[in-house]
Amino acid sequence: MADLQSQFEQAARDASGLRKRPDNDTMLQLYALFKQGSEGDLKGKQPGFFDFVGTAKYEAWGKLKGTPRDDAMNRYVALVRSLLD
Repeated sequence: MADLQSQFEQAARDASGLRKRPDNDTMLQLYALFKQGSEGDLKGKQPGFFDFVGTAKYEAWGKLKGTPRDDAMNRYVALVRSLLD
């Protein structure tokens, strides 16, 4: 787990330094996998109707409900690595 945690943390640093911004769907996937990997299942209230970005993030994270944290962390690391190539 410690090795996976360090890979996850490094991937988060790498993601913040990407040369090219990924498309919106990939950004939402990165967000959702990061949140699921770091916090687990969705928490908090759904954002207001006019908060379109917040709602999109909330829904993307909600789709991963029940996904084990280790699985989300592995998927996050793999996605960030694919974006670095």
